[in-house]
Amino acid sequence: MRHLTASKSSELDFIKESARDFAKKHILPNVMEWDEAQHFPVDIFKKMGELGFMGVLVPEAYGGSAMGYAEYITIIDEISQVCGSIGLSVAAHNSLCTQHIAQFGNEDQKSKWLPKLANADWIGAWGLTETGTGSDAGGMNTTAVKDGNDWVLNGSKNFITHAISGDIAVVIVRTGEKGDSHGMTAFVVEKGTPGFTGGKKENKLGMRASETACLFFDNCRVPESNILGEVGEGFVQSMKILDGGRISIAALSLGIAKGATNAAIKYSHEREQFGKKIADFQAIGFKLADMETEIYAAELMIRHCGSLKDQGLKVTKESAMAKYYASEMAVRACTEGIQIHGGYGFTKDYPAEKYFRDVKLCTIGEGTSEIQKLVISREISKNI
Repeated sequence: MRHLTASKSSELDFIKESARDFAKKHILPNVMEWDEAQHFPVDIFKKMGELGFMGVLVPEAYGGSAMGYAEYITIIDEISQVCGSIGLSVAAHNSLCTQHIAQFGNEDQKSKWLPKLANADWIGAWGLTETGTGSDAGGMNTTAVKDGNDWVLNGSKNFITHAISGDIAVVIVRTGEKGDSHGMTAFVVEKGTPGFTGGKKENKLGMRASETACLFFDNCRVPESNILGEVGEGFVQSMKILDGGRISIAALSLGIAKGATNAAIKYSHEREQFGKKIADFQAIGFKLADMETEIYAAELMIRHCGSLKDQGLKVTKESAMAKYYASEMAVRACTEGIQIHGGYGFTKDYPAEKYFRDVKLCTIGEGTSEIQKLVISREISKNI
């Protein structure tokens, strides 16, 4: 695991406090209003762009913060303790769209798009999933056909974060045979491109302030210069991007679990039954002990995974394990949070119910728990 020097530790503490203060000042007062209205607060992301939270991993040469995964995990964690929706959108912008361009774009592409993404002048989206192809991404139906110096895209993507408000999207579409892992290509499509539109906002159980919708391509003409890497590399690139994306969802899970647990601890010291605080009852105390222990274990996994990523090492198995464990742990923590609140946990007067609604996405997004176990088991078999 990465060991922080005194100066590095101090820097990380500063980043942690900055993210925590921002969340309390700018996000917390609006959490339920945004949730009820399914409002995506673009202005909040612009403010986070000024603080460097929207280009955490982007090099300084392209206007980014040039920080590592230790800092990135910390920022997602702190924001998600207050609102999972905002944490999710920060994660999607950073780890999917922005990182795909940063990792696989050429110099012209990175110089053109990364500065706008790093300061949140532009909000980024990323499209892999389709209506009929969730876990089976290789069976996608959206296609791109070469026409002169352009490619013409037709089809759709669904469950796309920032599909309506996003200014730019990295989309993976089929340029070869269906099911061929080398038959897909990554394209960058800018908002306003003819034939490129966002659909209706999904009415979701949780994560309601993080915008989710379909992307549609109707004879959408994109120049060949907008291809990231080479034709046919899109799927392979996506799998590498998802390695980092799983760290993001693990950090998101961690933050939500911490938020739910802190709310439960606070409530357990306020609520009295039979003449004493419910925190003093062993049944409640043991629940809180389990929640804290699992959070501790998850954070160690996530931090270790981030350290490996910063060293440029392969993290396919480790990121899948961290995402799988952290997301399932967070669901357990939020469920127990509701239980500790009792009847009040079932009302919107307390934060427990929102953590409960938000957290379930973490076991689904960027690869379900079942897919994580598939990835882990395949990686284990490679060592035989």
